Amino acid sequence: MPRNLSTQKKVRGAESKGSLSREAVLRAAITLADQDGIETLSMRKIGQALGVEAMSLYNYVANKNDLLDGMADFIVSEFDLPSDGTDWRESLRQSAISAHKVLWSHPWACVLNVSRPGVGPAALRYINSVLGSFRGANFSIQLTHNALHAIFGHIYGFTLQELGIKSGIDALDPGTAAILFAQMADEYPHVTESALGAQHDHDVEFEFVLDLILEGLEQISDNI
Repeated sequence: MPRNLSTQKKVRGAESKGSLSREAVLRAAITLADQDGIETLSMRKIGQALGVEAMSLYNYVANKNDLLDGMADFIVSEFDLPSDGTDWRESLRQSAISAHKVLWSHPWACVLNVSRPGVGPAALRYINSVLGSFRGANFSIQLTHNALHAIFGHIYGFTLQELGIKSGIDALDPGTAAILFAQMADEYPHVTESALGAQHDHDVEFEFVLDLILEGLEQISDNI
């Protein structure tokens, strides 16, 4: 079972020390990961970005794993929570769209968030809010559990897939892409037709599947 990061012992000086803070370290790390990729991240680079020695960062993060856990949880803190007192379906829809947009804006974050073993306070707050929305709509405990995995699977799975597709497309220049599609046309006509003839908008496609999931969950709930 993932450990609950909210119960970890606080790192010495984690709240603030001069102009530095744990949040400032995490924000700097996230900015560097956005710019250069998370695989290039180091304490030295974070220290340089903040104008301090790398060793001083250990007043705010215990080690590299603590840094990554903190970054993962910070990203989740940017997700909009489902709103209380509104239609559960629209509330969860807007929350899922928010999560997708946040993850899309930090292309490294999807892999990080699904690979970290810990669950931080922001993630727990988000999970609890989503579960509460389903329970508030009179979903059974089991259906609530299944629905949570359906929503999260779509948010992370779809975003990961789309980021991978985008990366592959971005690596091709238009001329090379045109040649590849021409070569594929005879052997894979339906793939070529879809690739060239359909409108490709990852936000529209994300919401299309999301609406199918929410509609299906509503129908299941009504029939129980």
